[in-house]
Amino acid sequence: MHVMLQTPLHLRAHHISFVAFDSIKEIALYTASKISSEILSGSHQWRYEPLFKEYWCKRLHPKNVCEKVYRQPPLRESLKKGKLRKQDISSTKQKTAVILIRAADLIGKKIQYSCSGFLPNKRQHRMAGLAAIEIAQKVSKAWRSLQAEWKSPNRSTSKHGKRARRKEKINILSQNRGGACCSTSSSSEPSTSYGIVEDRSSGRPMMSWHDVYSLAVKWRQISEPCDPVVWVNKLSEEFNSGFGSHTPLILGQAKVVRYFPNFQRALGIARSIIKDKMFVYNRGDNAIDLSDDGKLQDIMNADSCSDLYRVVGEDFWLATWCNSTAFEGKRLEGTRITLAKMGEHGFDFLIRTPCTPSRWDDFDAEMTAAWEALCNAYCGESYGSTDFSVLENVRDAILRLTYYWYNFMPLSRGSAAIGFIVLLGLFLAANMEFTGSIPQGLQVDWEAILTLDPNSFVDSVKSWLYPSLKVTTSWKDYPDVASTFETTGSVVAALSSYSD
Repeated sequence: MHVMLQTPLHLRAHHISFVAFDSIKEIALYTASKISSEILSGSHQWRYEPLFKEYWCKRLHPKNVCEKVYRQPPLRESLKKGKLRKQDISSTKQKTAVILIRAADLIGKKIQYSCSGFLPNKRQHRMAGLAAIEIAQKVSKAWRSLQAEWKSPNRSTSKHGKRARRKEKINILSQNRGGACCSTSSSSEPSTSYGIVEDRSSGRPMMSWHDVYSLAVKWRQISEPCDPVVWVNKLSEEFNSGFGSHTPLILGQAKVVRYFPNFQRALGIARSIIKDKMFVYNRGDNAIDLSDDGKLQDIMNADSCSDLYRVVGEDFWLATWCNSTAFEGKRLEGTRITLAKMGEHGFDFLIRTPCTPSRWDDFDAEMTAAWEALCNAYCGESYGSTDFSVLENVRDAILRLTYYWYNFMPLSRGSAAIGFIVLLGLFLAANMEFTGSIPQGLQVDWEAILTLDPNSFVDSVKSWLYPSLKVTTSWKDYPDVASTFETTGSVVAALSSYSD
């Protein structure tokens, strides 16, 4: 999904030429200066100024920002400092890298959508595979530490045994915004080395949901540095006004090839929400009353943009919702379905996902609870199991976490790919591998966005996903990703080498 572009269409090509010359140049110079540096788990572009990120994401003219942000050193300076010296790689490490790359290519291709407009990309498949393996390795280590902590003889016990201790763990950790497997710091803060932070009270490695997804974000950023894959809350003050994703299904009279197949379902969701709430919002965010029985009936009969617009009478938007799992009866704001008239016969029909601080806090709490539920599901009686039936709650917990991620949409772009990459990694960490492929015509992120309840999403996805899961521990034999690809240069090389 693409980030919101506020530049008029007739000026966009002009602006993009400047972006290519300035913004992308800065990114290239930044990458060159870090080519021999250790690559951290957090965002690869974490040192970029928030204002620079904002202009880059929105494709705005760089002249208004170039003097306000720190400029990267020129390539000549990096060369003088030896930043780009040739890497000495042992034959053992080369063999290790080859093993990982072969495994990653097989795992990563599972992210491919079989839909019009989604062409296969070997570089992105390899990135996805390496990210999924690293996630599995890091999460498995965190779960092992958590499970060991639960079994520690120093922990208080009760007559109810392990089940009672699990309940106690849930109650204690629910007070921690980071949840189970994480530090006491806020999940929106950058993590330390390799996505694992040290819990000072126990010295054991722990992870937050943000740490887990940051591992995949790092790989997605470096696999295609021209794509502005940025955590929205790390932008400038624009975050406070609701900067977010902007994904069109129809532009004027043109059907967007990738997303138009979701139009009829999105239109149906819009009709249902209007029937439930009996109002929508106009451009000024003022409510438009549609409670008149005649209008509601016309809306329910609408099967096109023009039909819907005729009833409402002006540009409007409405918000979907996500039923909360963590807080009974609560609804989180999902995405905004927007309809705007363009010219005499055209319409823009799109979804927009704003990320305001209040919405971010709501989803942060929900993601924290979903991550905690997953940790608790696996680190109890299911820990280390290779019995498929025993892992049912773990599978469902992974899908619920994925559901909230897709509706959260916390990145300027790339949220869809990141969501499925993390899903693959978490299944591996729980000794399950997805051996099938995403069904033809199905886009998993849209399945979540257009579903109002997480349980409905779980039931829908499990029907095709679970039959293709294979219980396996073979991934544990893979070399460690982080120590094999320690530097930015080694990652770039791994993603750029192909035998065919």
